Amino acid sequence: MPGALTTTATHLPAGTASAAQQEFVTLRLGSQLFGISVLAVQDVMRHQTIAPIPLAQDVISGSLNVRGRIVTAYNMRRRLGMGEYPDANIMMVVVDYQHELFALMVDAVGDVLSLPMSDFEKIPANMDASWRALAAGVFKLDGELLVILDVAHVINLKAKDAA
Repeated sequence: MPGALTTTATHLPAGTASAAQQEFVTLRLGSQLFGISVLAVQDVMRHQTIAPIPLAQDVISGSLNVRGRIVTAYNMRRRLGMGEYPDANIMMVVVDYQHELFALMVDAVGDVLSLPMSDFEKIPANMDASWRALAAGVFKLDGELLVILDVAHVINLKAKDAA
């Protein structure tokens, strides 16, 4: 879908996006609210058994089987420098990136929000550099900031090394 924030849109200048609505799956890591375009999300599931991958980078927790497909599990808390998960109630958001599936491990999955792209803003200058490297932009909601993740940058481990 042209113009959609799926996996390649990174830094749209504020005010240049059309007034069209776009839907985002919301997720929480700690107290922070994040969003991913519904166009990139394939599935949402509770924690599954994860097989470790020897010598994998620390943000990769391992792999799991989702309907007969091998899926790489990303530890989003490590990816964002947030420490370990507080309990075993981990949720997974399965996303499609370049025809491969990846499970993003998160604390909780929330609602799907339909937001006007006219409210989409660039990444704040004071945001942590490791978060800026993974974000496409933000929406200001009532009382909190929704950070929109760019799936391409989340999956790209070279971005972590550069941050």
